[in-house]
Amino acid sequence: MKHVTIIAAPKALGSTVTIPLEMLSAANDIARARRQKDKLVSIELASCNEEIQLELSGGLAINCSTNLARISKSDLIFIPGIWGNPKASLRKHGYMLQWLRNQYEKGSILCSTVTGSFFLAEAGLLDGKFATTHWRFFDEFEKRYPKIKLQRKRFITSDSNLFCTGSVNAVRDIMLHFVEQLYGDSIANEISRQFTHELKRSYESLLLSEDQQRSHHDEQIIKVQEWLDQNYQAEILISEVAEKFQLSIRSLNRRFKLATNSSPLRYLQELRITHAKKLLKQSNLSVSEAADLVGYHDASYFTSLFKKLNAVTPNEYRSLVRNKLFRAESNIEN
Repeated sequence: MKHVTIIAAPKALGSTVTIPLEMLSAANDIARARRQKDKLVSIELASCNEEIQLELSGGLAINCSTNLARISKSDLIFIPGIWGNPKASLRKHGYMLQWLRNQYEKGSILCSTVTGSFFLAEAGLLDGKFATTHWRFFDEFEKRYPKIKLQRKRFITSDSNLFCTGSVNAVRDIMLHFVEQLYGDSIANEISRQFTHELKRSYESLLLSEDQQRSHHDEQIIKVQEWLDQNYQAEILISEVAEKFQLSIRSLNRRFKLATNSSPLRYLQELRITHAKKLLKQSNLSVSEAADLVGYHDASYFTSLFKKLNAVTPNEYRSLVRNKLFRAESNIEN
């Protein structure tokens, strides 16, 4: 059975502790209800010190089931974000820093939430690696840890089993990735529907926002991306794209993957689906009409691809976003 540790610390943001705890606990409940005992995960809420009861930000009191000293090995560990400047907490939690180093050496996956990245950095685990943190502390983080490759445009980074998130919303998104890894796609989809009206996105898509995909230095691939952005509605064969830019298919795929961490086909699919989502949200076009406008003339294939990338069908997506938009407008009027 996989073991997950969620660390609690004094003055930690409650959401950075409770979101992982609630989403994983819900996934366990679903696995039990489905009698999938092989998918159950051991979850422990652990105090970073000897105190079992801690006060989080806002005066929220929380009771931990154990502390870090009692945990010898954990497969996945969540480090909380601290309200305010995290420097004072770094000085107080030297034991946690050593514990994190020991766990990482044993093969644990570590995930920091917002300013929790300061703990990973202070432990020396992020040197030479990609990382992010809360935007308010970008400058301080970069000055204090010059060896770390701070990614100011990313809400999530992943490097050598070390994950960092830059916002509370990103915590929810990265949790969907971990739920999928631990419990499988079916339970992850259910958790997505239960916890948010937004669509489930893989953490890979969050690592690769539009700006981030263009932060690489392969000018030829940037030109390919720009051409796809402008011509996504047309019938496109990747072989013809390679020929247009005087590349072999193998070279195009290799360089595109190296530059963007995505294949040209996947990039094109996500580009088309993104535009289709806007049409479904903002217009009354039928699914087949929206599909045709973004380059898919087979509505059934479009629907299948849409569900594969978003966990819901085009009609379900339209219903969700229209309902959300209606409720938001109603609240404003009230």
